[in-house]
Amino acid sequence: MFCEAFETGRCASCTRLHQPIHIQLADKQARVAQRLAPFGPVRWLEPVPSRERGFRNKAKMVVAGSMEQPTLGILDAQGRGVDLTDCPLYPEPIRATFPALEAFLTTARIAPYDVPARRGELKHLLLTLAGHSGEMMLRFVLRSREPLSRIEKHLPALRRALPDLRVVSANLQPEHKAILEGDTEIPLGAEETLTMQVNGLPLHLRPRSFFQTNTEVAAALYRQARDWVTALDPPALWDLYCGVGGFALHCADGQREVTGIEISTDAIASACRSRDQIGLANVFFLAGDATAFAERARSLPPLVIVNPPRRGLGAALCRRLREGESRWIVYSSCNPDSLARDIAELAQFRPVEARLFDMFPHTDHAEVACLMERRR
Repeated sequence: MFCEAFETGRCASCTRLHQPIHIQLADKQARVAQRLAPFGPVRWLEPVPSRERGFRNKAKMVVAGSMEQPTLGILDAQGRGVDLTDCPLYPEPIRATFPALEAFLTTARIAPYDVPARRGELKHLLLTLAGHSGEMMLRFVLRSREPLSRIEKHLPALRRALPDLRVVSANLQPEHKAILEGDTEIPLGAEETLTMQVNGLPLHLRPRSFFQTNTEVAAALYRQARDWVTALDPPALWDLYCGVGGFALHCADGQREVTGIEISTDAIASACRSRDQIGLANVFFLAGDATAFAERARSLPPLVIVNPPRRGLGAALCRRLREGESRWIVYSSCNPDSLARDIAELAQFRPVEARLFDMFPHTDHAEVACLMERRR
């Protein structure tokens, strides 16, 4: 895939862009298979590829430059803004918003945050696209509340320029650190959720909700988990680190008891809204720490789905799963290294089937789903 920013050295984020995408996929498959090889024979299903371009459902744009000439993209080694509004990974509906957003920043007189000088206000623009509807969520990541009145004053004009904007909010991140967002979110409108349709199911995202960047590949990941659960047909399951409920909702059938656990109360509220909209019975979502929930439980269900952050499950949760009653684990991993480490900790289980999902083509990132069965 040709990318002008990559060819001219403006951006080197896509480290594998020089390789044909089928070679990238084959290399990833070989690397993750090698990582899991020490744990016995694993049946690898056909890897799930991604589109080469236009696959990202979100843009995380660093704002730099000046009020008169803002840049949206990344920072170079000296902390100067690098324009990436032409990035081919963004679909056209996202790319089409950038001129209006740049004009808005100038009109509203919002000073981009200058990292070397440690002054200015606007750090990031975060944009999320619901592909099925074209609706979008926009978040302003600010150093302080100072620009809020001007943002609110000029927001009606921005909405007229971008009629598909559904959710708009401001996030406060006052620290001079490489942190994307802070703890305070300020709604700038009546709508607080963006609906993503995935395999026909509505998943409701709030501003701070996590959702996979590649909707089409995420849909394939959820279908794979559903296929495994349908074939095994457990009467009950847990979905730990459930987020907005993607795995839990896909694996619920109205009869099976499904419990989702997630630390974020906003994500749990979104999951409950989806459940109620679909009309599913026997599905329960609780806000809390996954490890603490598992350790408090008197017994574990026959099947547990885990979708941890990059650091993995950790020793305590691995021990609880290892010593519990569950017969199967469906492990969705964004980090094959922590996956391998956790499989070693889960010594009573063996991986029997796995699949690679190319969530981030042109990079070394590998998303892996693995079905594990307790050893007899």
